[in-house]
Amino acid sequence: MRLAEIIGKAIDSCYIRPVSLILSNELFRYGVCGGMNMFLDLVWYYLIYHYVLFEKYINLGIIIVSPHVAALIIVFPITFLTGFWLNRNVAFRATTFGRGKQLLRYALTVAGAILLNYVCIKFFVEYCAIWATPAKALTTIVSVIYSYLVGRYFTFVK
Repeated sequence: MRLAEIIGKAIDSCYIRPVSLILSNELFRYGVCGGMNMFLDLVWYYLIYHYVLFEKYINLGIIIVSPHVAALIIVFPITFLTGFWLNRNVAFRATTFGRGKQLLRYALTVAGAILLNYVCIKFFVEYCAIWATPAKALTTIVSVIYSYLVGRYFTFVK
């Protein structure tokens, strides 16, 4: 049995009432996969920040990079690829495009999510005068809805 099938079966074993009455199986899988990827992102970030970069600034000659930004830069490609794999093989299993085309579409989706996060946080904090933390929560909600819809109807089309 493939790893994707094992993960899918584990997720499906948790797809019970009342969740099954509210969410479709695909949406539930998408949420769990997103949560798994977010957890992996935090673990990788922690490990790289503390045990690879040793919380020290990195001098690249022309620029000095803070350890928290360096860890973010290092972790991003890892979670980008795990997120793509989980979405392609677990959340949105039946797709019509090849891997390369989906990867490009996924990269566009992620770029759009980054831009949307920036625009939303600026809008909520600077124009709506909402405190930063609630603004971040609202931004996350908007970003998750965007990511699911774009993933479902653009990146991983059935």
